[in-house]
Formats: sequence, structure tokens, C-alpha cells
Amino acid sequence: MKSEMFTNFAIQLKMDTTQQLPVMERFYTVQGEGAYAGAPAYFIRLGGCDVGCVWCDVKESWDADKHPLYDVATLVKDVQESGARLCVVTGGEPAMHNLEALTEELHIAGIRTHIETSGTHELTGSWDWVTFSPKKFKAPVESIYPLANELKVIVNHKSDIPWAVEHAEKVKDDCHLYLQPEWDKRDAMQPLILDFIRKKTNWRISVQTHKYMGVD
Repeated sequence: MKSEMFTNFAIQLKMDTTQQLPVMERFYTVQGEGAYAGAPAYFIRLGGCDVGCVWCDVKESWDADKHPLYDVATLVKDVQESGARLCVVTGGEPAMHNLEALTEELHIAGIRTHIETSGTHELTGSWDWVTFSPKKFKAPVESIYPLANELKVIVNHKSDIPWAVEHAEKVKDDCHLYLQPEWDKRDAMQPLILDFIRKKTNWRISVQTHKYMGVD
């Protein structure tokens, strides 16, 4: 009787791998930004975003309804078949979706889970690395700060640098701190960032190396 009860309980706890998520694109490449720049990674870009960055380079991701639905089992199978040992879930704003099943199944498959989020929604799922990239267009939730392994602020204007420092004061002491020039303004913003990090040596510059290399 106890064994039967335990089996039923285990079945109830099993994640639903038939859960479907809107996927704009998925591909095996290298991480181009931040602490894991240069590392091979499988990217899953989910549809849906309510932040609305004016300089966003994937605005086509904003409307979740425009993207096909894939179940968790299929996504994890694709990551496994690619040979990747690291999966980055990005968007859009991926935290709009419940990601518990996806991260659970990726971990069962022995794959590291990374997420890139603006922090505007409560985070679900189990993550090995959280890249928190706050935006001025929508405030983040307070719960994201202690979860962030990496703070990455896009610098589109000189005022973004002191704004980034305000966020840095709220993350963990061991959180990696990055300033990244907005791609279309990199010639103007990069010198400002370099000048800042020469004085504040706990910060680093992040550049979009994948764009320089011409890869996704």
C-alpha cells in the first residue's frame, strides 16, 4: 500500500514534458556575451516580451502568438542531439513563461541551464547561471537581485552607467558586473565604458563578439 502511494506521488511530481512554449528560434552556436563568452551553447529564444526596448534587435520576438509552439520533450531532445552541454534560454523575455519543466528535463539530460532575463517577472525553473539585464523601460522585480550571477547593463546613453551602478548595489557580492555598448552606438559608448572600468575595476566590458564574428 505504501509503495503504491509513493508511486502515485512520484507520478504527480513528474514534470509535464508536453508543456508547450513559443519558440522564435533555436540553434547551436557560441555564447557571444558576458562571463561565458566563447563557450559553445545551444540557444532557445522564446517568443513574448512586454519590456519594449527601443533598440531591441529581435523585436520580432515580442509577440508570442507569432511563433510556433514546441513541447519541452522536443526542445530537450534537440539540445541533446546537438551535443551541447550548455543551454541558454533567452527572448524576448523568457521569464514570462513557466520554465520549471524545461530546466528539470535539461538537468536530467546533464545539460547546464542559463537564462538571460530583464528580471521583470518572477523567475521559475532551476538555473545554473542567471544573467540579469535590467532595462529602463520596465522595472525589475526585487526577487531577481539575489538570484543574479551576472549583471549585464546595455549602455545606450551615458546616463546608463550610473544607472547600472544603482543595480550593482543590490546584487550579491560575487555577481559579475558587465557594461555592454548598444551595438548601433558602440563607437560612442565604448570609450565611456572603458574610461569607467579603468576607475571601477570590479566592472568589465562585454562586447557582442558573435556579431563581430558574423555568427548567430
